[in-house]
Amino acid sequence: MPDSEKDKIGGGGTLDGSPTGAPAVTKAAGEEAATSQYFFGEPLVGFDPSEITGQLVVIEGMDGSGRSTQIALLQEWLESEGFSVQTSGLRRSNLVGRDIDELLAKNAVTRLTLSLMYATDFFDQVEHRILPALRAGAVVLADRFIFTLIARGVVRGINRDYLSGLYAMALRPHLTFWLNVRPETAFAREFKKAQAISYWEAGRDMSLSHDLYWSFIRYQTMIKREFEVMAKKNGFIELDGEASVSQVNRQLRLKIGEGLGIRATKYTPSAALAHLWR
Repeated sequence: MPDSEKDKIGGGGTLDGSPTGAPAVTKAAGEEAATSQYFFGEPLVGFDPSEITGQLVVIEGMDGSGRSTQIALLQEWLESEGFSVQTSGLRRSNLVGRDIDELLAKNAVTRLTLSLMYATDFFDQVEHRILPALRAGAVVLADRFIFTLIARGVVRGINRDYLSGLYAMALRPHLTFWLNVRPETAFAREFKKAQAISYWEAGRDMSLSHDLYWSFIRYQTMIKREFEVMAKKNGFIELDGEASVSQVNRQLRLKIGEGLGIRATKYTPSAALAHLWR
């Protein structure tokens, strides 16, 4: 591993889970407070808060927690209520999304390189997908956010302060939900869906176990612990991801509806999404 990469891995930082840690900059207290409303650290260049009329809603959770299902249902519900909806997620940028997929398929990328590629993917989406949608008054539904990226990096030994600084210019979501499930439940769901468990979902790059199942359980347990810490620091709304899809969706609609002024939050999925409603 190159020396430059070793400098970023291991040591340093306390286990506080808070995405802060950008280089210190002298600011007036008022300006600092205003900035913290919109960003975890430093503001994006040219950012004007008055232009943001939409809302950023994040659904976090480990693999198999049901995030993607809920995003699909929430998008349909919000659009039926007259809202414009934009979605975002990991590896969706036109710039590097496909490149990350290719690197993951080869199972031959260093942990720091992968983290930097994901950061590039994230900020490209902020610039070309998330901010334009928020400026247009849309609701942005994010299927995972910087919290997953920080958790994955930390459990692989990358310096927490380094990762926090990397995402210092990330927008603060209006709402962040965490679908909490047990690793055993997550494994069963993922295996049922694809009849396979991916190399990265199981943390096989970390040599946690020769057994696929136990590698997955140990890796996802480490990720879960990171989420538990970040949930307290960042005010996540924790939901029982092991409840039925309809129960979880109802709780999501109630909370999101409060923020958007939607009084009636009743919803029945269309025929196209009925198979998800269980």
